[in-house]
Amino acid sequence: MSRLLATVLIAAGLVPGAVLAGKATGGAPLAIVAAASPAPLEAPVDFGPPQGEPIHAQLGVPPNVPAPIHRNYPAKVIVDLEVVEKEMQISEGVTYTYWTFGGTVPGSFIRVRQGDTVEFHLKNSPDSKMPHNIDLHGVTGPGGGAASSFTAPGHESQFTFKALNSGLFVYHCATAPVGMHIANGMYGLILVEPPQGLPKVDHEYYVMQGDFYTTGKYREKGHQPFDMDKAIDEHPTYVLFNGHEGSLTGDHALTAKVGDNVRLFVGNGGPNLVSSFHVIGEIFDRVYYEGGKNAQENVQTTLIPAGGAMMAEFHVDVPGSYVLVDHSIFRAFNKGAMGILKVDGPENKAIYSGKEVDSVYLGDRANPNLKAVAVAAKANASGTLSKDEQIAAGKQLFTGTCSVCHQANGEGLENVFPPLAKSDFLAKLSKEDLIGIPLHGHTGKLTVNGKDYDSVMPPMSQLTDDEVSNILTYVLNSWGNPGGQISKEEVSKVRAAPAPAAAGAGH
Repeated sequence: MSRLLATVLIAAGLVPGAVLAGKATGGAPLAIVAAASPAPLEAPVDFGPPQGEPIHAQLGVPPNVPAPIHRNYPAKVIVDLEVVEKEMQISEGVTYTYWTFGGTVPGSFIRVRQGDTVEFHLKNSPDSKMPHNIDLHGVTGPGGGAASSFTAPGHESQFTFKALNSGLFVYHCATAPVGMHIANGMYGLILVEPPQGLPKVDHEYYVMQGDFYTTGKYREKGHQPFDMDKAIDEHPTYVLFNGHEGSLTGDHALTAKVGDNVRLFVGNGGPNLVSSFHVIGEIFDRVYYEGGKNAQENVQTTLIPAGGAMMAEFHVDVPGSYVLVDHSIFRAFNKGAMGILKVDGPENKAIYSGKEVDSVYLGDRANPNLKAVAVAAKANASGTLSKDEQIAAGKQLFTGTCSVCHQANGEGLENVFPPLAKSDFLAKLSKEDLIGIPLHGHTGKLTVNGKDYDSVMPPMSQLTDDEVSNILTYVLNSWGNPGGQISKEEVSKVRAAPAPAAAGAGH
């Protein structure tokens, strides 16, 4: 009997035995074991009516989560959540009007126990301009609560649900246009703990990815409105963890110590993109994929669909900076989807030799913050930008954009990348030609300080005009170079002109 025929017979239920023995095509012995029938579906567990006095839920402000639940009985849990529309910084020198649950993106972390009866109060701030509601994926009922929670500005809605299924669930606004409400930051996570709770760990953190659509390009300074056309075309300007570029880096990095066990609750608000979540330098010991109860072990990268979540647990063995990214990697380095877990403690060179590479992976985010960039952007907007402010901002930006090749001291790499320090090549360039190098790139031979170089510089088209002007002003005024100042307007003019025919692409 052929393998194909045996498989068909088993699938059709025509062969009752667990084993079919015989000869496969080609004469090889064949033994096919019938697959076990899947267990029948069970109704979600109802643990009975709530017991004791009602409990007001303590909500977590990202990246923090409320403490684990140690009750051994179902309770009535009251959740109070307010929708707030507010202008906040999305990147250094860039603001955006977010619509939020609880004043943060993502919204407040909600933690209940399986079997709890949840009395949900949704308020919409009187300052809001839009009506809102909430759809919790952990709710069994039409719309996940959306139909019961439509709330006008200055009003409050209330509904009740029983948390029947354990797991990690997304919630989001479902008021039309739904995509716009989600894209403006209206999403969060609700954890329904199983009755026995989760395994004890040393740290729990809350991370949620979202894609944002602004009329201006990535890091273009000033206030940036929402762009519906980009959202419909699924072309995000930013892809971010916890709503803001740098929300999990520098002073805001997650922390742990060598020997700790860490649990990440990670969601993806979307509205459009799937996340390929990865922590550089770590392997997830256990991933509860799609927020359910089943776990995969020894996972490198895990998919999180838009409107989905997962829990990852891992043990940290050596100190250093572990970089959280969406491994659709341009989103990390060119749209902002990046964070840090900073682990302190003794080295273990039997596991890892211990060289730090923050600046290589993080770029300008290796610095604690980009305050000088924000200061320069504000001064530029008010027409008071000074050369010193440009130099300070350019230094921070140079770290992430140029220092890997040209080095932090401007010396370059011998016989590979030309130096910027005391560069006779830079001194001979006109302003237009100097600006054209980062905008258009350069390919081919050139001589710097008496030495020949033949390398490739890619066009830095991802940089905004003010970033190019600040970086070049910093370079001109550093390492013994002749000085000078480049303005945003001069960069804009060169960018608008046709690229020189000889300009190449590459470093």
